[in-house]
Formats: sequence, structure tokens, C-alpha cells
Amino acid sequence: MLHTVNKSPFERNALESCLKHARKGDAVLLIEDGVYGAMKGTAFTPKVAAALRDVAVYALQPDIEARGIQNRVLDGVKLVDYGGFVDLATQHNPVQSWL
Repeated sequence: MLHTVNKSPFERNALESCLKHARKGDAVLLIEDGVYGAMKGTAFTPKVAAALRDVAVYALQPDIEARGIQNRVLDGVKLVDYGGFVDLATQHNPVQSWL
């Protein structure tokens, strides 16, 4: 399953809920303000780091760059472009959007 999160973890609990439901082998894609969940040195860093043991975590690179946090991405989070987003969506079925 591909889980997409587009809300900041500092404003909503979508990322936290997503990580609780993600299972081994799933993928999580952070998009829009959801990319703030990929940052080092936040309250969410330990949760995302722990999730990386079982699930692949991706962040949309254009959204990372638009927010100026490209130098703060947590190790292990893979950056993808829009083509990578499409590839993830076609490789994982179903896709669950967390709002």
C-alpha cells in the first residue's frame, strides 16, 4: 500500500495516524506540507526514523525545495520527483490518502 500525507504534522495528526497504520512493506509518500514530517530535529523525527525500519518513506522533492528544507531531510527518506510519485502510485495498490 502507498500512504500519502499532505498535511503538516505540526497542524494535523495525519502523519502520526498514517505511521500507526502502515505495515511492513508499505510505502509512505510525504507531499505538500506533509514534507515537514521528513525533517531532522523535530518532535516527529523519532517516529519517522522508527517507521523507516519497516516502511519506505519518500518525500516529493519539489515540495521539499519549495519549503527550503532540502538540507534538513532525515537520513533514509528518499526524495522523488513527480515521475517518481507516479511510479510509486502504480507500484502500490491501493493508495491511501491521509487528510
